[in-house]
Amino acid sequence: MSQFSNSGYNDALVPSEQADVVAQRRFISKVFAWMTVGLSVTGIVALLVSGNKAANQFVNGNPLTGIILFVIMIGLIFAIRGAVAKLPAVTATLLFLLFSAVMGAALSSIFLVYTRSSIFEVFFISAATFGSSAAYGYLTQRDLTSIGHLCGMALWGIIIAMFVNFFMQNSTFEYLISIIGVLVFVGLTAYDTQKIKYMYMAGPDGSQANEKASILGALTLYLDFINIFLFLLQLFGQQRD
Repeated sequence: MSQFSNSGYNDALVPSEQADVVAQRRFISKVFAWMTVGLSVTGIVALLVSGNKAANQFVNGNPLTGIILFVIMIGLIFAIRGAVAKLPAVTATLLFLLFSAVMGAALSSIFLVYTRSSIFEVFFISAATFGSSAAYGYLTQRDLTSIGHLCGMALWGIIIAMFVNFFMQNSTFEYLISIIGVLVFVGLTAYDTQKIKYMYMAGPDGSQANEKASILGALTLYLDFINIFLFLLQLFGQQRD
């Protein structure tokens, strides 16, 4: 299963050091609400596709379909980030929901590899891990910029290692990649949460700028969560017989 990079959203955001605390919390709540909606869409689509024989065969029966879905998702990530500057907030929202649905179709394959019970168990472990990291990023007074940059560089190393192991097919190497991957995205979750806390689009609460910024933040944290989940699934998921 391919992991996705989440870096690159900060350039579209502007600092607001003296933001009203209430408005800031409202903005953060909106980010997490949209992230939850995205994860819900992904989960529902994954369950529907895996439970429908024809849809399952169409999505998972042809390797080309997986490649097409991956390309679509990458395109949607760039489209959502571009929407911050050019498109209405409703367009960014629809693109995010579409991305979540396509991700759900792609992730339906995990139900062919792992038992359903272990998938749900790992999901709750991932939620606890993500939640703890996000809470730390939100509450800490420590500047996490250096950690974020370190994790960003490590992410490129993981991508290269995964590409190499695609040909090596070394289970021990894959295990190590998964452990490092969890640590990297735990760090990125804390870093991204802190950045979203202090950096958002200037303008009245509920404005187009804030609406689009909340979608962009939701996408960032959504990708953090998905990657934590996938790496933990590789570590603790129980494969089907």
